[in-house]
Amino acid sequence: MKYDIYYIDAFTDKLFSGNPAAVIFSDITDGKLMQNIATENNLSETAFINKTNGSYNIRWFSPSCEIDLCGHATLASAFVFFNYISPNKNIFEVQSLKNGILKVSQKDELLFLDFPKDDYKIFDQTSLIEEIIGIKPLEAFKGRDDVLVILESENSIKELDIDFNSLKEINARGLIVSSKSKEYDFVSRFFAPSTGVNEDPVTGSAHTTLTPYWSKKLNKKNLVAAQLSDRGGILYCEDQGERIIIGGKAIQYLKGEINI
Repeated sequence: MKYDIYYIDAFTDKLFSGNPAAVIFSDITDGKLMQNIATENNLSETAFINKTNGSYNIRWFSPSCEIDLCGHATLASAFVFFNYISPNKNIFEVQSLKNGILKVSQKDELLFLDFPKDDYKIFDQTSLIEEIIGIKPLEAFKGRDDVLVILESENSIKELDIDFNSLKEINARGLIVSSKSKEYDFVSRFFAPSTGVNEDPVTGSAHTTLTPYWSKKLNKKNLVAAQLSDRGGILYCEDQGERIIIGGKAIQYLKGEINI
């Protein structure tokens, strides 16, 4: 069988920046096959969208495992949906396995994810965090999937030297490191070696944790964020209470075929 595959750079309007995701709309439902394809693609995530009884279902796979929630690959999937599957639509709605219905809306050049807010609690293993990042954090929290660490400055975020072996000892998908910013409301980086991705370029799902934290801290509902990976990306976030809106742009890099 042949299936169309798209490579989309998410949270950017410039090629070779943002976070690349592979997107496949198909009848594939076998999780093992999905994992093999994602491993072959070797991107931080590959999204598989299957239409059943008129509804779309989505699953995300990193090179080494299935992911419970992925923002950039959902944004990329919506880009493909609006440009190739249903160009007359401006809402993309999918059912996820563990996070219910997710929606993406299109307004001009921006795509807006509608995701569930993360509830986070104090994380008291600060000595382990200090061992991992080489800096004592101001605050640390544990969310649904990740640990969030707050540092004093944007320079501290940029200059981090991560001990990835120690990071694998944390009982979490990954580590979010964040601080205030002069140019943006806040900045962050995201590390997840347990998923086969040491540093994720731009992490939409992490902003379901970051947005409520910084919304409360800065007393703002609408925030602009930057992720400071080498590729970099910009996100437009809104705290709506139980839901978090995460907006960004996307650009197509590739459309091709895979043979299974």
